[in-house]
Amino acid sequence: MWRAATLPLMRKAYHLTTFGCQMNEHDSERMKGMLEALGYSEATERGDADLILFNTCSIRERADERFIAHLHEANALKRRAPGTLIGVGGCWAQSVKEEVFQRFPFVDVAFGPGQVHKLAEFLTSDSLTAQGYFEFEGFTGDLPVKRTRDFQGWLQISVGCNCVCSYCIVPSTRGREVSRDPEVLLAEVRRLAADGVRELTLLGQNVNSYGRDLPADRRISFAQLLEQVDAVPGIERIRYTSPHPKDMREDVIRAHAVLPALCEHIHLPLQSGSSAILKRMRRTYTRERYLDRVALIREHVPDCAITTDIIVGFPGETEDDFQQTLELAELVGYDGAFTFIYSPRRGTEAAQLKEQIPHEVKVARLEALVQVIQRRAAERAQRFVGRTLEVLVEGPSRTDPSRLRGRSRHNKVVNFEGFGEVGELVEVQITAATSQTLTGEMSLVSRAPR
Repeated sequence: MWRAATLPLMRKAYHLTTFGCQMNEHDSERMKGMLEALGYSEATERGDADLILFNTCSIRERADERFIAHLHEANALKRRAPGTLIGVGGCWAQSVKEEVFQRFPFVDVAFGPGQVHKLAEFLTSDSLTAQGYFEFEGFTGDLPVKRTRDFQGWLQISVGCNCVCSYCIVPSTRGREVSRDPEVLLAEVRRLAADGVRELTLLGQNVNSYGRDLPADRRISFAQLLEQVDAVPGIERIRYTSPHPKDMREDVIRAHAVLPALCEHIHLPLQSGSSAILKRMRRTYTRERYLDRVALIREHVPDCAITTDIIVGFPGETEDDFQQTLELAELVGYDGAFTFIYSPRRGTEAAQLKEQIPHEVKVARLEALVQVIQRRAAERAQRFVGRTLEVLVEGPSRTDPSRLRGRSRHNKVVNFEGFGEVGELVEVQITAATSQTLTGEMSLVSRAPR
């Protein structure tokens, strides 16, 4: 079990920059909690930090490029203050573990996503020589957490991934899938609820395969886990990310209809609307299977918001393949989507495939897809106009500080006039909607806690 050790010198400062997914955001909260238990304080500016940290992503090439630019900036700061320590954690560090110190000799410590706790070991060691930590150890729990928002929390239910998507580097950076014991998870949920968390997001590379690797006497399904989390007093909203369409079972979909805290939102990654491209991606489902899952969602939870991920320009994607993606996006009518241009990742099967698509073709396809996604999302959003929605207040509106900003159970951003404390659930009457946000006025109808 990890234990904090008080630093012997004056209080030091750290600055942490996070790239990538919600799993990384959660890992960063754990890093911050661990550092503050060691006596560090958080610096608002990188130049004021004794320890400059990066939690990295390696899903897309652009994330690599952004991170490396930040890393060189940190090196410039270190040249002016040679005592500064630079640390690099996360998936990028894991993916280049053999060469990180050779390419960037100014880095003092590097660690993979399964080695977050090793950062404390490095900082409290007698000699701060460059160290790298890249072993897979499953979930490194029992770390303190500094949450970004007191009322929202993450629950990591598993680590790693057993899928073999041809474009994805995650299995090599986070290891094989390991589910956490349900009793341990429920104890953590109760602690979070007691600490004021109202909205909880369950995290995993493939959440709905949770539990399959557990011993028979402790094995429960993802739907059963959702039911047990829903029963914890104080947890008023449950979200999760991300499920895999091949494992999206009817019991999970039905849970959205019957569990009071489980939100009416499912993020169901598509990646491509062409079965031929899905096969090349090794996604192990077809266009028809995906549409069947969507139909089940619409049947059991008609008001459910469905969002997705889509990649354009995958090697071998013909114009007909892309048209099938456009047609599926039109048919489903997503409430939102993350859309990406395919970029090869070193060490993946897809990077070796022939028939790489020219960049200008990828850009044109992305623009066409975004138009369809935004138009259909705007049409879908009109169903909220005139309704009163429960909104969790997150703070002032980013575009108008005189208004408040929050999020509905459908994961829609709501900007509204009214009053309310951060972390409070309020009722808002929706007066207008766009593809991305809703606008409204706070209702005078009060809402009792669950």
